Amino acid sequence: MIVKRVGVWSAARLYAAIMAAFGVLIGIPFALFSLVGAGLAPEGQSWMGPVFGIGAIVFLPVLYGVMGLVIGAVSAVLYNFFASIVGGLSVDVE
Repeated sequence: MIVKRVGVWSAARLYAAIMAAFGVLIGIPFALFSLVGAGLAPEGQSWMGPVFGIGAIVFLPVLYGVMGLVIGAVSAVLYNFFASIVGGLSVDVE
């Protein structure tokens, strides 16, 4: 079996979902470190830790998801271009 073409939109969506999951995995420790740092902050600046913590849980998955969407689409287009020149990817399935 040879994969001759990859659907650009399907590859982009899949890569966006994978990267958004990585964004959550990276955002959770970042949020925890921000909350610990808020406890150590001088008085008057303790609001910054929770803001950055919640921001990491929301912002990083969205950022990683958008980056994954763009990179997935570009990768699929490049794969389709080069597969048409040198042939597709050979896959053994059972």
